Amino acid sequence: MTNKSTGRRTFLRSATAAGALVIIPGGLATSSADAKQADAKKSLFDVTAFGAKGDGKTIDTPAVNKAIEAAAAAGGGTVDFPAGTYACYSIRLKSHVALRLSRGATILAADCSAAGGPGNYDEAESNKPWEDYQDYGHNHWHNSLIWGEGIEDVSIVGPGLIWGKGLSRGTRELPRAETAGVGNKSIALKNCHDVLLRDFSILHGGHFGILATGVDNLTIDNLKIDTNRDGMDIDCCINVRVSNCTVNSPWDDGICLKSSYALGKSRATEMVTITNCLVTGDYEEGSVLDATYKHFSPDARVGRTGRIKFGTESNGGFKNVAITNCVFDGCRGLALESVDGALLEDVAISNITMRDIFGPPIFLRLGSRMRGPEGVPVGTLRRVTISNVVCSNATSPASSIISGIPGHEIEDLKLRDILIQHQGGGTKEQAALQPEEKENAYPEPTMFGPTPSHGFFIRHVKGLEVNGVRVMSQKQDARPAFVLNGVQNAEFFQIKVPENQASPTVVLKDVKDFRIGRSDPVADTQLKEAKEKEL
Repeated sequence: MTNKSTGRRTFLRSATAAGALVIIPGGLATSSADAKQADAKKSLFDVTAFGAKGDGKTIDTPAVNKAIEAAAAAGGGTVDFPAGTYACYSIRLKSHVALRLSRGATILAADCSAAGGPGNYDEAESNKPWEDYQDYGHNHWHNSLIWGEGIEDVSIVGPGLIWGKGLSRGTRELPRAETAGVGNKSIALKNCHDVLLRDFSILHGGHFGILATGVDNLTIDNLKIDTNRDGMDIDCCINVRVSNCTVNSPWDDGICLKSSYALGKSRATEMVTITNCLVTGDYEEGSVLDATYKHFSPDARVGRTGRIKFGTESNGGFKNVAITNCVFDGCRGLALESVDGALLEDVAISNITMRDIFGPPIFLRLGSRMRGPEGVPVGTLRRVTISNVVCSNATSPASSIISGIPGHEIEDLKLRDILIQHQGGGTKEQAALQPEEKENAYPEPTMFGPTPSHGFFIRHVKGLEVNGVRVMSQKQDARPAFVLNGVQNAEFFQIKVPENQASPTVVLKDVKDFRIGRSDPVADTQLKEAKEKEL
């Protein structure tokens, strides 16, 4: 072997590795960078090349769906939306296809008539006989702006916008969601896996900005959702990551975990993390997206919901969930609910800040609504930790609520390092209240009305640790800070509450194995049993 030929081969290897030279069929030479660029172009499907106008008037659905079909037929690819406004009805996702909304691109949900008709949104499919076991909107996916069923390896990425202008809110107003041709949701996915939603925004999302039912290996990252009902509902899903999202949803929930019977069986939502997110209900729709942050007037008739919530649909349960580093602003508080016979367990919630909270800052409810097949026993709520929470200006006459029902206690709950400041002003009359059990009622933090406590109302709990909790009131409050009813094995440590000579700090009723220590203004106390006791 000559030095000349050895040097030539060395040069070829080096040049190819550096992207300098590739031999392609036909004997032509090109750079590897050019080859990669050519491959990338083959996998890129520009909707304008399929006839989309992007003028905000022409219905571009046929062109968009043709681009998606072409990408799927090629084995996969990216369907690109250049800058423009693409008025569409139902866009049908397929496996191995990504939608990319370029900067300046908007997918606009086109208006439809109340009567619907050909060319409008795909018809809402039937989900009988399961439709009665969850809210109506949870039974339909096809009547959405963007939907997919039974698909895999799918993504929608930004930084563009999805504007659900022509979508129904799914209420009694016209056009109703079930009307043929009417669109109901921005994005709906059913029985899918390996799905990525990243970097885009949703404005005015309809009944759901995102409804994911039975979607496993789901990543939702860096979305901004400014909407007129739910931001995102994650239902019967396994392995979900929600991160870096902003949701303004004044009229409904922001980030909501559910486990409905919509798949025709009970299936848990599990292995979920929610981190670095903002949920709010205090800003006019659209003003978060344009960064003007316009608050509603104080007398505006707005629910200011916007929270993180588990439920109400809870047939399959919630397991192995972590929520951390999240902000609640001008909305309702945290809610964990199991009322349809489900298991809610192994939940860790930490590093939460709340401000201007409309309702109890923390609400845990184990109930027996039992909306589902007959014969299912009452569920279980256990092994939940909530730590490092700060809440300022809670405005509700109801304190935080932790309530099971007779014979079905919430188990093994830890509350640690929590600071709650509320407006105060509770009365002696409120301190004498005895809230009804309401075992089969719809679970909502307002369900019991004003509570007899101003810090925590705790009922039917077994295994409770409360450590490092401080309750502050802006005005004098005549109610005790803590009311415990039907509680077993409760330990309070390093509790601080305002001293009030007119009312006790802790009220115990039918409580067993209670201990409190190093707390102000209560002396260290240990009780084996307390039928009626004030501390």
